[in-house]
Amino acid sequence: MFSSSLPTAALLALLLPISPVSSQKIGTAVPEVHPKLTTQTCTLASGCTTRQTRLVTDALAHPLHAASDPSISCTSLPASLCPDAATCAQNCVLEGVEYSSLGVLAQGSALTLRQYLFDGTQFKSVSPRLYLLAEDDHNYEPLKLLNAELSFDVDVSKLGCGMNGALYLSEMDMSGSRSDLNPAGAQYGTGYCDAQCFTTNSFINGVANLNQSGACCNEMDIWEANGRATVLTPHTCSSPGSFLCAGAECNRTAAGSGVCDKDGCGINPYGLGAKKFYGPGLTVDTSRPFTVVTQFFTADNSSAGTLSEIRRVYVQDGREIPNTAETTSTKLGAGFDGSITDAYCAARNRSDFARLGGMKGMGESLARGMVLIFSIWNSDGDFMSWLDGMDNGPCNATEGDPTIIRARTPDVAVTFSNIRWGEIGSTFNVSATGGEAKAAALTVASAGGVVGVMTGSVVGLAVLVGMLLW
Repeated sequence: MFSSSLPTAALLALLLPISPVSSQKIGTAVPEVHPKLTTQTCTLASGCTTRQTRLVTDALAHPLHAASDPSISCTSLPASLCPDAATCAQNCVLEGVEYSSLGVLAQGSALTLRQYLFDGTQFKSVSPRLYLLAEDDHNYEPLKLLNAELSFDVDVSKLGCGMNGALYLSEMDMSGSRSDLNPAGAQYGTGYCDAQCFTTNSFINGVANLNQSGACCNEMDIWEANGRATVLTPHTCSSPGSFLCAGAECNRTAAGSGVCDKDGCGINPYGLGAKKFYGPGLTVDTSRPFTVVTQFFTADNSSAGTLSEIRRVYVQDGREIPNTAETTSTKLGAGFDGSITDAYCAARNRSDFARLGGMKGMGESLARGMVLIFSIWNSDGDFMSWLDGMDNGPCNATEGDPTIIRARTPDVAVTFSNIRWGEIGSTFNVSATGGEAKAAALTVASAGGVVGVMTGSVVGLAVLVGMLLW
């Protein structure tokens, strides 16, 4: 996700205590109970099958304290506790977290994330980031999307300028980089990596980061958006899976020596000149929920082929809306049809994207499997202008200031729901009459008041119930 000030992964450790009194490798003060989020996998022949997946927040959000004194934090790697990685693992304990305190509400197939929570005196920034766990509640769910598609419903009506409600993929290790020093792994949200290769994280893969390494991996930004602008961006890296960088190779460099493409090769309709396509009351009306479909086509239409095109489709009011091909760019020419290809990236002069693998490399990452990530955040450093300001969107120079957002609209939130992936054409329905999209498989579980998953093209009752119960 492109921003130098992104509140990114500090990949915290699951660490070992030193005293017999604290014999657990995981702290027991706060239990780790993962919110449930039903998702679906789909085929053209059999339709969609519901999966009982769960969510875990990044290890950064979990308390990490000294085994000898819970009031002493280990997150800043105090020298007395963390002179080396093994000793740090012996001296510190990772606790569970209460998810409602993070601004997280998962209800059936719907997930709502809030940027701020009121603590009784003021609005506090919580900015949650969550990863999708598999049904085993032990490892991350591997999404393999080459020659496939991903669909979800989204409500960005409460996200104004400067906000980013994101849904994206990173090629993390599915165990959370579980190891002897990090035995819990994905269960506590360890193992985060992305194409930004941040070197400021105190822990990487659950192990103390004492030499300012960075955690890198291929990243596919499916959805970075608010109600005013949106961008779809693949970011390639030089190696498969999760890997470490050191020194200059972690950085964004004009000479093209970095190991990951931090800027990526993205499509922002407003930035390309389509200023009436996406926004409140526009072709994709962001004042109301809609469906987002992202398709990953291969050259031979097989799951073993080479990724040739990343295509976006929207569905709203039962109507399929292709991503706009409108552009004022003279570099793209008449052949641009609103999708990402190697030719599109070459015309945009995205040389790092090509150098680090291009569409082929991104496709290979999609074939190996990537982790689905949800987040909401804003940026003190650049006010998110790379997404919705200057030439990228209609927001002015100060609207995205988090201080202004907190004062004027502290209820900012995003809701994702009805997450489905599978064969191209299998994950969404379009009404032949142009009315509301069909909804199917709606179930209500009386125990716990959980509203079940609902396939279709608009945010359904699961979202509404979730918002009402918050």
